[in-house]
Amino acid sequence: MRDLRELLRLRDFRRLFATRLTSQLSDGVFQVALAGHVFFSPEKHTGAGDIAAAFAVLLLPYSLVGPFTGVLLDRWRRRQVLVWCNLLRAGLVVATGALVLARVPDAVFYVAALAVLSVNRFVLAGLSASLPRVVPEEKLVVANAVSPTAGTVVASAGALAAVVVHLFVPAGTVATALVVFIAAALYVGSAAVAATMAVDLLGPDPGEVVPRVRDAVLGVARGLRDGARHVRQRRAPADALLLITAMRFCFGVLTVMTLLLCRNVFNDPADTDKGLATLGVTVAVTAAGFFVAAVVTPIVTPRIGVAAWIVVCAGGGAVGQLPIAVFQLGPLLVAAFLLGLVSQGAKIGVDTIVQTTVDDAYRGRVFSVYDVLFNVSFVGAAAVAAVTLPADGRSVGVLLGVAALYAAAALLYALAVRRRPPIEAVFAAQASAGQD
Repeated sequence: MRDLRELLRLRDFRRLFATRLTSQLSDGVFQVALAGHVFFSPEKHTGAGDIAAAFAVLLLPYSLVGPFTGVLLDRWRRRQVLVWCNLLRAGLVVATGALVLARVPDAVFYVAALAVLSVNRFVLAGLSASLPRVVPEEKLVVANAVSPTAGTVVASAGALAAVVVHLFVPAGTVATALVVFIAAALYVGSAAVAATMAVDLLGPDPGEVVPRVRDAVLGVARGLRDGARHVRQRRAPADALLLITAMRFCFGVLTVMTLLLCRNVFNDPADTDKGLATLGVTVAVTAAGFFVAAVVTPIVTPRIGVAAWIVVCAGGGAVGQLPIAVFQLGPLLVAAFLLGLVSQGAKIGVDTIVQTTVDDAYRGRVFSVYDVLFNVSFVGAAAVAAVTLPADGRSVGVLLGVAALYAAAALLYALAVRRRPPIEAVFAAQASAGQD
């Protein structure tokens, strides 16, 4: 807490942090609009296949293009990226709302939504790349922990606010369009906050040599290849990435199941507003688990080690999702909290393993590989769920399979780190620094 208070005394950090919070608040609102239109429209009968197709259309291109955003971020002033991309998102979101009111085919709506998400990639990458420009190096680890977690919590708050709007407006295209237009207004607000920073504050430095776009794009492609090769040569990050990929796959299957249960089991399928409200509560509870993980992880890891904490989280996933098997809302919310806790706890640990065991010269490229694996595994999970889940989402067999995969991932990772212990540096250093 002392470190956080010190960060918030930094004027430029406060402004960048406020830009993130307003931006991700808008994201939460827009994502509810997407879910409402794609999964909870009264005129649609959403099944696991429809959900998988939506995730594939919206996430795969976004994930594969993501690593190349740095090519342009290193050529443009990042403060301007944050201002103009938020304004561009506002315009694209307004256009998306107009398409909803016009009742265009889903393919057209997906193209518009994908455009918004693609611009969003620039904003999130720009926020991360800008952080070292406003925070001293010794506070960077704390800032990296606080900023994304706070962004996730605020996005969940935006999602809940959007759900409340849905509850007071009759279900249908008008409700979806209204939520979309609210998101557009919030994006404009985020642009206004970003504009309070000096134009050159966030870099990049004008004197730095930047390759031509064509050379840079080819360099990114080669970098992904080199990053993957470097990981294969360093077993500690490779083991950690395999573990988090398996956990993300499990989380993806459970996400599709939860969507189906919220729509078709816990509520009348015809009452899509209540289904969306139930999903909103579930997302909020999961976000609470993320928040608790951010608090607990730095406390636990100096005592048992980062690798041991990751094993505990993966094993906790095997147990944490079992309450879903009764297919009632209360136990599902318990499972959502536990899965949020162990998923985020494991991710913080894996991030640390990668940061401390990968050469600095390869770190950016390895994290690009990490980003692609993280998202592609989620889409792959949705595809598997489409084949294995019934229309209402109830399947004890799938839950047992997911539990087995969590347990196997925990066991295999425990055996791997026993043979090849990863470096335990970051959290130990933080603990000793906190005692000074």
